Amino acid sequence: MKYQGVFFDFDYTLGDSTPAIAEGYRLGFAALGLDPPTVDQVRPTIGLTLADGYSLITGDRDPERQETFFRTFQETVGVKARGAGRTLMIEGTTLFPGAAELLEALKNAGMRTAIVSTKPGDTIRRIFEHQERLDLLDLVVGGDEVHHSKPHPEGLRLALEKLGMDSEQVLFCGDTVIDAATAQAGGCQFCAVLNGTTKAPAFERFPYVHIAQDLADLKNWLNV
Repeated sequence: MKYQGVFFDFDYTLGDSTPAIAEGYRLGFAALGLDPPTVDQVRPTIGLTLADGYSLITGDRDPERQETFFRTFQETVGVKARGAGRTLMIEGTTLFPGAAELLEALKNAGMRTAIVSTKPGDTIRRIFEHQERLDLLDLVVGGDEVHHSKPHPEGLRLALEKLGMDSEQVLFCGDTVIDAATAQAGGCQFCAVLNGTTKAPAFERFPYVHIAQDLADLKNWLNV
């Protein structure tokens, strides 16, 4: 195995928070007097910042309305939520088939594992705690723990620094072209995972070492 670490995006790479995210969008749009988006409209926004996701659906880039949407989302299902909304985000998020098996196999092979995501770091850690799988991760770097969102490589570089690794030692895996661009900017090799809404041809303009149909495919390709 030529890699000493495998880092991952979270949403639509390792896990699925669609029900909670869709509910947050519904409530955020309601706060702005907008009709609720469909789940099919929300799905392509997952992995983007909330401001960018709002603008992708509405075409509205007004900073104040973006901020209202962001604040409502966080207060209803996000990091500032209490009760059912927060429970939905933590307990309603599922890991994709093969996620725990892949992470466990990597750990058993002596590999370092990390998540670099736009999702808040505490949310990811609590999801894995709820699944009783936090021990499978060496590090989580959330979008709230860096100044620049992906595809800026700040989060990836921070993970490398914290784990004492060089970029050429690490494979970065994600489901979007944003992840592919992040890996390229951070100097890591990239593997696409087709668990989300991005299709394989979209990755052809980026360097990659493999396109995995799912996490079982990735595990087999890594030979762990």
